[in-house]
Amino acid sequence: MSAAGVDYKSYLRPEVLARIGGLELRARMVVEGYYTGMHRSPYHGASIEYADHRAYSQGDDLRHIDWKVFGRTDKYYIKEYEQETNLECMLVVDCSESMTYRSEGSPISKHDYATVIAASLAYLALNKQRDSVGLTLFDEKISRFIRPSRNPTHWRAIIHELQGRAGPAKTGIRQVLNDLAERLDHRMLIVLISDFFDDVDEILRGVGHLRFRGNEMILCSIWDEAEWDFPFRGPTLFEGMESSGRLLTEPRALRDRYLEEVRRFSRRMRDGCHRLKVDYAAFRSSSPLDVAISAYLATRSGQIRKRSSRALAGG
Repeated sequence: MSAAGVDYKSYLRPEVLARIGGLELRARMVVEGYYTGMHRSPYHGASIEYADHRAYSQGDDLRHIDWKVFGRTDKYYIKEYEQETNLECMLVVDCSESMTYRSEGSPISKHDYATVIAASLAYLALNKQRDSVGLTLFDEKISRFIRPSRNPTHWRAIIHELQGRAGPAKTGIRQVLNDLAERLDHRMLIVLISDFFDDVDEILRGVGHLRFRGNEMILCSIWDEAEWDFPFRGPTLFEGMESSGRLLTEPRALRDRYLEEVRRFSRRMRDGCHRLKVDYAAFRSSSPLDVAISAYLATRSGQIRKRSSRALAGG
């Protein structure tokens, strides 16, 4: 409970968020709920900003030498504090037609879920951590591209763009990522939020292109509950999105094969990302938003700790 007696944690549930008007308010509630509940979270202390080490250079303030590291390595390293290591992050959000899907039991669509994640991360980075954030919206091609900025007013521009509608275009992730790689003139963290309903090999080639240029990446895969569990019973007319037609069928006859394909698709994405040293996380649009936010922050903090440890161990 906050000082005002508001249980912010309740606002993290999609069924509650669905009743809150305005993406700006939704994102604020998610971030405030995250901070309110952080003492109960296994990710306590995770942050978009981080502290790192770098080798000592002549002229550096000796007060910032990490003497514990010197004792282990016999070399001088400077502790970089959070305000000195601002992050640049590009949020890349899928706005293709498949993202508009919302099954009967789901409180919000996949696109709504994705935009709340993106808006929350942008708010957290810009207003809480003083990091730089940019935004890319896409379907078959990039439809909107906003370069990173750490100006707090930048969040309103991001919110404005995220409130646009998704669809009816198809998904073309590889070409979009290739285009994005050409637009980015330096390395940054890229958070790609999509259902990834595209050719897996093509997606991974696009991801590999960005990784080759030195970017860090996190892939957030959004699923509707019905897409993951396939709960349909009795003859059902399935209407495909992105010009895939209609199919009248008996769901019980194909449920096992469908679930097998879904799990295989997810494994291929996860394994491919692992090979490319990219983090892959799957979320259901009915899951609490604190799960998504906490997973992102924990992943980022873990990456930095490992990178710093490797650098120090290698001397």
